Amino acid sequence: MELKDKVAIVTGGASGLGRATVEAFAKGGAKVALFDLNDEAGQATASALGTAAMYCRVNVTSDDEVKAAIAEVMKKFGAIHICVNCAGIGVAAKTVSRGEPLALAEFTKTITINLIGTFNVLRLAATEMTKNTPEGISGERGVIINTASIAAYDGQTGQVAYAASKGGVAAMTLPIARDLSREGIRCLTIAPGLFETPMVKGLSDKIRAGIEAQLEYPKRFGMPSEYAKLALHIVDNAYLNGECIRLDAGSRLPPR
Repeated sequence: MELKDKVAIVTGGASGLGRATVEAFAKGGAKVALFDLNDEAGQATASALGTAAMYCRVNVTSDDEVKAAIAEVMKKFGAIHICVNCAGIGVAAKTVSRGEPLALAEFTKTITINLIGTFNVLRLAATEMTKNTPEGISGERGVIINTASIAAYDGQTGQVAYAASKGGVAAMTLPIARDLSREGIRCLTIAPGLFETPMVKGLSDKIRAGIEAQLEYPKRFGMPSEYAKLALHIVDNAYLNGECIRLDAGSRLPPR
């Protein structure tokens, strides 16, 4: 799909992977809607990009809020062609720790935001995509890009909730692609390794060094711009569909 003049929704678009994607899409000529809960960062990012961007305060788990934001995007930009889901949280807690079970509310919250929130946004965005005029020799109407994690495959000690949520995102990629194939809408998932995002800023130098030593090449955390580059290629390459792509410097997470 040609990016120029298309309309993209990016959840978690005020920081990290989402913000890098917003900036890359805008640079490529797309109009972008940032869905986030960080008003200050979201408004600042949208303002910096001018009339090609808009910010919507959205809780991705809310049916009403996402529907309202989708309606705002349609009113301002007239269509939705791309949906990139980057919004998510990380919770570190073992199944049982010191004789106490993992709080069900914590597990439920992680699943609700990371998995159900992702599906909530994409299902509503895809509905609008079905209204688009087919484009190119493939007759494309839209592209959905979700964000899983290598934890979906190599979940570490204390990552049960996070791994389960991201495993769900990875697992629903193919059936969504199959569901939407007749509509000319593709669905793919990126499974990043450790990236320089707010989620990892609290790691100590010692922990960072230990993680970097286990990476194959390059031995560093990923840069959000590298995630954005892959998102750009997914949009551009119409033959990519139904796949979960690891973006992790060839790394595999150890048990702990």
